[in-house]
Amino acid sequence: MQTATHLDREHCVRAVQSKDARFDGWFFTAVLTTRIYCRPSCPVVPPKPENMTFYPSAAACQQAGFRACKRCRPDTSPGSPEWNHRADLVARAMRLIADGVVDREGVPGLASRLGYSARQVERQLLAELGAGPLALARAQRAQTARLLIETTALPMAEIAFAAGFASVRAFNDTVREVFALTPSELRARAPRSGVGTPAGIGLRLPFRAPLNPSNLFGHLAATAVPGVEEWRDGAYRRTLRLPYGHGTASLTPRPDHIACRLTLSDLRDLPVAISRCRRMLDLDADPVAVDDHLRTDPLLAPLVDKAPGRRVPRTVDEAEFAVRAVLGQQVSTAAARTHAARLVTAHGKPLDDPEGGLTHLFPSPEALAAVDPETLAMPRTRRTTFTTLVRELAEGTLQLGVESDWAEARARLLSLPGFGPWTADVIAMRALGDPDAFLPTDLGIRRAAAELGLPATPAALTARAEAWRPWRAYAVQYLWATDGHPINFLPV
Repeated sequence: MQTATHLDREHCVRAVQSKDARFDGWFFTAVLTTRIYCRPSCPVVPPKPENMTFYPSAAACQQAGFRACKRCRPDTSPGSPEWNHRADLVARAMRLIADGVVDREGVPGLASRLGYSARQVERQLLAELGAGPLALARAQRAQTARLLIETTALPMAEIAFAAGFASVRAFNDTVREVFALTPSELRARAPRSGVGTPAGIGLRLPFRAPLNPSNLFGHLAATAVPGVEEWRDGAYRRTLRLPYGHGTASLTPRPDHIACRLTLSDLRDLPVAISRCRRMLDLDADPVAVDDHLRTDPLLAPLVDKAPGRRVPRTVDEAEFAVRAVLGQQVSTAAARTHAARLVTAHGKPLDDPEGGLTHLFPSPEALAAVDPETLAMPRTRRTTFTTLVRELAEGTLQLGVESDWAEARARLLSLPGFGPWTADVIAMRALGDPDAFLPTDLGIRRAAAELGLPATPAALTARAEAWRPWRAYAVQYLWATDGHPINFLPV
């Protein structure tokens, strides 16, 4: 190994020799004789072990002078699950880099959001990933450039700036260095069918199998806010508020990928939109590791075996989800959708959707903070909870972004009026992405526990769930399924 990673050399060699796709994105294989780097499942004949070296990131491979394999396209691997189940500095930095912060704000902006010095962030990333924030962002720009080259007919100069490059020369040099092809050669090799337009880009979002679409898309469809989200013709569609503009995403489950179509007002938002869609669908999870751990509980094992690969449905906008969690306190799913739809109609930003079903962006915290509380159709105590939340979000005193420290954010939420454990934990689970968030007071969880013969009191459930750490949020998905809740099933 050239840098620290979670796997030793022997395990990496075995994964490459068996072409094990479960490890795609966990690490990359660099071949010393060809100077090419691949994903572990590359279909070519594996190199001799003495000619293999391993890196924890594509950026580290590129910095060491290796170019991407043209057969297995390692730049299209699922992301490492490490960054979604950890809350340390490196994981938070990686989530911010994927969200485009380095391209928009530079390394100083990244460090400021994390509350560390730029030198500390650089040192930690180099130690674990073999590459600093600039190199990691450059690798992401190269991947975005390749996607635009192969899926649109845009001029190369427009692609260069949309992908985040400062100049056409830097774009050309990076593409040649990473892919061993010029931009024009990349375009010539791409299939000509399905090429998108600047307004509509089609792509495939890979994931690690298995994936249970009924759990994932059923939840999103059942809780969809009219005007912002919809389930139509087998696809979940929603509007996106993005750094440079807005857009819509259409996501359709397929056996081996998620078909994604993005319509963006500004192409510079493409990598951020992809990252947020992947995060919402929990596509970088390692379901085999999660399910194997949960199977160690004899009461959960049958649930896992019946429908493996459940994901935690998350969000593309943490502030939006927090607002919706408050609207959903002590009311039905249908009532929560109705309350949210009224806010959207009254205060959301209108947008045009060629297909007609999506009409607004969800209102920003700033727009909601300006709403007259007396116009809100909710009990006075929940009105206070709502107005306090949106004010703190608008003023920036409450941070719920991908850079959030989960424990600190949860403690801050619990300090707000009207926030109990259920609201704080459902935000931690679905907005912040904490894979260990648990909902022992949730009615559906308690009913499921009783059905399985588990103690149904919150204290007893919490004690039993200690054995499910660090994947209690995934255990919640399996328990909800036993309750027969409609959020677990795709609409017909």
